[in-house]
Amino acid sequence: MGEALFEAAAARLRAGEAGTARELFRRAAAEGERRAAVVFVNLLAAGVGGPRDWPGALRLLRELARSGRRSAAELARIEAMALDEAGDPVHIPIGETLCEAPHVLRFEALLSAAECRYLVEAATPMLAPAAVVDPATGRQRPDPLRVGEGVGFTAPLETPAVHALNRRLAAASGTAVTQGEPLQVLRYRPGGEYRTHFDAIPGFANQRTMTFLVWLSDGFEGGETWFETPRLALRGRPGDAILFRNTAPDGRRDPASGHAGLPVKAGEKWLASRWIRARPYAQALGETAA
Repeated sequence: MGEALFEAAAARLRAGEAGTARELFRRAAAEGERRAAVVFVNLLAAGVGGPRDWPGALRLLRELARSGRRSAAELARIEAMALDEAGDPVHIPIGETLCEAPHVLRFEALLSAAECRYLVEAATPMLAPAAVVDPATGRQRPDPLRVGEGVGFTAPLETPAVHALNRRLAAASGTAVTQGEPLQVLRYRPGGEYRTHFDAIPGFANQRTMTFLVWLSDGFEGGETWFETPRLALRGRPGDAILFRNTAPDGRRDPASGHAGLPVKAGEKWLASRWIRARPYAQALGETAA
């Protein structure tokens, strides 16, 4: 019964029926289907498909942590964060201005070393060759500029710990968490790069106004984030981050925001990336791996 409910929930989620899917995941979890319980906790923590209930999500996560290593690790990460009762950071991170054109802020130790390791470990089993949104169709296709692997933590994959980190990024950027696209974790091996590009996409009605990048690893050579116009090469320690604007005050693409991830010469570069839209972003739902 639980497995059948889980499959039905996954189908409804893929169809974009988040409310129905969430209720089916809840029912499947009540029947003992652990995968459904994990996804239900994720949806409850973020408020997808129904009201957001952060305390309720944590109560359920504690129950899962009693019998599951991954849930226990998840709970440990959350309990180490300084959060209020809603899951927001107690202290709002403040960045240092590095450049005005484009506007770039730097945040030291925005994430802890343990949080960086958590994201790398969570992403590793799900990595796939990098894809890009086709502006003509809105669908993903192989990225012609990026040589690397990545995964996006879409709603069913956005665990409470990932959601709490997204809320920290939102607080640091002065935006609502709903404006962010799914957090991406990326891996670049030797030769991996992201050639010069713009994150603001022509024709987007709800534009990508800002980009957050967080370094998750060290021990690699090359791989700096390069801004051509100010000739600025940036590299941070694990947990350091930059936030830069992709658009000018009039909403059009800032020509100075073109940037690249330079080729990695040795080691593995891990990076977290989150695009922030001008208004709340309605993400596509789908993958239900837990």
